[in-house]
Amino acid sequence: MKKTRKILITNDDSINAEGINLLAEIMKNYGEVTVVAPLLPQSGKSAALSLGQKLFLNKIHEEEGLRKFTFTGTPVDCIKIGINECLSGEVPDLIVSGINHGSNCSVASLYSGTLGACIEGTIYGVPSIGFSINTHSTSPDFSCVIKYIDTILQNFLDNPPVPGIYLNVNFPDLPAEKIAGIKFARRGKGMWVKEFDTIEDPENGKHFVMTGHFHNLEEVENLGDHKLVKQGYITIVPHKIDNTDYSEIERLSGSWKI
Repeated sequence: MKKTRKILITNDDSINAEGINLLAEIMKNYGEVTVVAPLLPQSGKSAALSLGQKLFLNKIHEEEGLRKFTFTGTPVDCIKIGINECLSGEVPDLIVSGINHGSNCSVASLYSGTLGACIEGTIYGVPSIGFSINTHSTSPDFSCVIKYIDTILQNFLDNPPVPGIYLNVNFPDLPAEKIAGIKFARRGKGMWVKEFDTIEDPENGKHFVMTGHFHNLEEVENLGDHKLVKQGYITIVPHKIDNTDYSEIERLSGSWKI
């Protein structure tokens, strides 16, 4: 008898985001789905852990093939509790994170809680994939996701990345008929600048609110994921959790006097 695929889903926008609830419905076609999502938004938490804090797990929905839980931690916490408690220690067959409201292209991929969950899944040895759409709207046009996600998922399942690699998929904020195609890409070159607004508050004193403006560092070529998404392409970037630069080990070992 064929084993039912066990799928664990999380995000960093919270259980209330439209993206994760759409994703859960899509993934029901691929196996038995357990959703463990942050109770509150956790954007920008990367692979953060809630060390030393009391964390609370709450089942909010159950039907055939789908269970949903909230957890008061980060996306990585959600993966950990999902495996250790909700799946009773059984490692899932697939981890899917998203659909994030907002791009995780370029340097945003370093800060993303959505992708932090994929990092954790990859550490567990589970094929992991994160999905994002390039808008912070609470009700995006998901037609491009609905049209193309099955093509991506089927290829992912038939030809998963090698151990230590997870995939970062970004959809443009475009209706399905305007998508230019799907392309593998590298992480785009860019950084955030002017990262704080200064607030002069007579009552509470001067304080700062993190905002930031994206500064493009691509020169001529358009191989970076953020550039391709702006051109209307769905991008897929393979990321690795071992970010050691082995050639630099060799170079520095030969030049440092230690």
